[in-house]
Amino acid sequence: MSDILTIFKEKFGAPAEAVYSAAGRVNLIGEHVDYCGGKVLPAALTLKCRVAVRKNGTNFVRVAATDIPDFAALDLADLSAYKHLKWGCYQAGVADELQKAGYRLAGCDILYDCTVPFGSGLSSSAAIEVATAYALARLGDNPIDKPQLAVLCQKAENNYCGVNCGIMDQFASANGRAGHAILLDCDTLEYEYIPLDLQDCALVLSNCNKPHSLVASKYNERRAEVEEALAAVRGKFDAANLAAVTPAQLEACRADMRPVVYRRARHVVGECARVAESVRVLEAGDLAAFGKLLTASHISLRDDYEVTGAELDALAEAAWAAPGCLGSRMTGAGFGGCTVSLVRKADVEQFIQFVGARYRAAIGYDASFYVAEIADGIIDEADV
Repeated sequence: MSDILTIFKEKFGAPAEAVYSAAGRVNLIGEHVDYCGGKVLPAALTLKCRVAVRKNGTNFVRVAATDIPDFAALDLADLSAYKHLKWGCYQAGVADELQKAGYRLAGCDILYDCTVPFGSGLSSSAAIEVATAYALARLGDNPIDKPQLAVLCQKAENNYCGVNCGIMDQFASANGRAGHAILLDCDTLEYEYIPLDLQDCALVLSNCNKPHSLVASKYNERRAEVEEALAAVRGKFDAANLAAVTPAQLEACRADMRPVVYRRARHVVGECARVAESVRVLEAGDLAAFGKLLTASHISLRDDYEVTGAELDALAEAAWAAPGCLGSRMTGAGFGGCTVSLVRKADVEQFIQFVGARYRAAIGYDASFYVAEIADGIIDEADV
């Protein structure tokens, strides 16, 4: 706590008034189905974006970070002017959406301290957005509705930052609960908390340390492909979205799709079934079955959706062979970022050494590892 407060005073010349945080997230299963109207199973992490804040009596939101020199001053009267910023674009987009939604905004200073690794697939961008939205809402004395804040943050990323993401990342960052995963229906935003009793196991996140160089273009390409698949299905069936399509309906439409489009749709339909089965086995305490579902998800993402890449495949394949590992899959958009592995606690250190050595031998550089703990999403850390 003292470091962020000390740096805040150094950067802004006055003490902070409060510290808030929003979480990074791991999606346990349900990948690339959120924008198809499917259900996902994310959980918030102890990796956080923390913000120290104070009102500054001006019409500007000034944003800075503890670990980079970038600084931006965002004029609340002209928030459309900052889409070009490398640092500050997300914050400007969030402020813009809040203002359009009728939130009262006050000029303020915000210092960011983010422990969610950037480019890891653990949603550092969502954590920044949600922390920003919560701080601005609190400082403007607005009523707090966490699901609504998540929706506004998604709109900011879609409309302002130009990333055509679904709702899952922001929703998990805002609404996470310690010891639970969130079963979120991305079509209706209905959700329930699923107790996550990992028994003698831990979640190990393995970061391939490859930048997400292809994510934006490939992400939008996949969205176009699944929209093409849905259009083909709707030629024969009344389908609200691709996640509502049954395996039998998909097979009936196979001849109407390009082969690559069929494979994309097969992943979505299969992944939705794996989410439902994951909830069932987790509630039954069957971690071995859950681990098998994780592995099946990665294989589908590798073969049918083609969003893994050599690095994530190397991590997953090493994990599958590692002592104490019940299952492993990529998590996030893909083409870089992390895998999530279910590992016996007694074997975690050996798992990290084993996977790390195999990964370096296959790829030529090191992975990073984090033993994840499931946490609350938004937190009021302190009123200073």
